[in-house]
Amino acid sequence: MTKTNRKWLLGIFLVLFVSVLSVNVYKKVTFERGIHENFALASADQQIKNGIMVLCYHRILNDTAAVSTMEHLTPNNQLHAYNVNLSEFKQQMTFLQRHHVRVISTAQMVTMLKKHRTVHGKYAVITFDDVDRTLTENAAPVLKRHGYPFTASIITGTTGRYIGGEQLASWPEVLRMKRQVGDLLTLGVHTNNMHYLVKGTPVFNLRKHYLAFKQDYATSQRVLKAKTGQTSPIFTYPYGSGTSQVENFLLTQRRLQVIYTE
Repeated sequence: MTKTNRKWLLGIFLVLFVSVLSVNVYKKVTFERGIHENFALASADQQIKNGIMVLCYHRILNDTAAVSTMEHLTPNNQLHAYNVNLSEFKQQMTFLQRHHVRVISTAQMVTMLKKHRTVHGKYAVITFDDVDRTLTENAAPVLKRHGYPFTASIITGTTGRYIGGEQLASWPEVLRMKRQVGDLLTLGVHTNNMHYLVKGTPVFNLRKHYLAFKQDYATSQRVLKAKTGQTSPIFTYPYGSGTSQVENFLLTQRRLQVIYTE
C-alpha cells in the first residue's frame, strides 16, 4: 500500500469516526432536551387576566458562535435547562413591556399579598438564582434599561468560583452591579455553602446535616450583612424545596418574609 493510499484511508477513517461521534452526541442532546421539564404556560393559564407570576432565571449567555456550538454538542443543563440566551431574554423583557405586564419587586409582591385582596392586573416578579457573571454582565444592563426591579439570590460562600458549569460573580462584581442598578436589585440568600447534591439529594435535606444547615443559614445572613450592610428577608431553596424540618426552621426566622423555591 502506498503512502498516499494510507493517508486517504486514515482520512476516511477520521471522517467516519467524527461523523459517528457527532450523530451519537446529537442523539444524546436531543434525548436530554426531550426529558427536560416544559415550563411553558398551559393554554388555560394563558387566559388568566389577573395575577402575579414569578420568573426564575439562572444564566443569560451571549449569542456567540461558541455558545451555539456548545449547545449542539453537549446536553449540559447549564446550556439548556438553566440558560436563556441574551437575545431571547431581551425579547422576553420587551414582551412584558408591550403586553403591559407590570414588573414589581419581591417586596411589592409581599405588600400586595398581605392585603389579602384579589389581584387585579398582570404582574411579574423577576428573580435570578446563584448570581453568576452572566447576570452582572448581560442581564442587569437589560433590566436597568427597562427599569425592572429584580431579586438575585446569592450563594454567599462560593462567590467568584466556577461550580456546576457556571462562573459565579465575585463580591466586587455583585457590589458593582448593585451600585449600577441601585434599588432595582434586591439580594436574597441561597445558602452559604450548601448548594450541592449528595447522591441526588440536596445536602441540606439530609437529616444528619440539619444542624449544619441552620448554621449555614445564619452564616449566609452574616456574610451578606458584612458585604452589603443588610441581611435579607428572602431565602431561596437550591434544588426545589426542603424537608418539613428545614421548612419549619425557616418559618421561625423572623427576618424572613419570602421563601422561594428554585
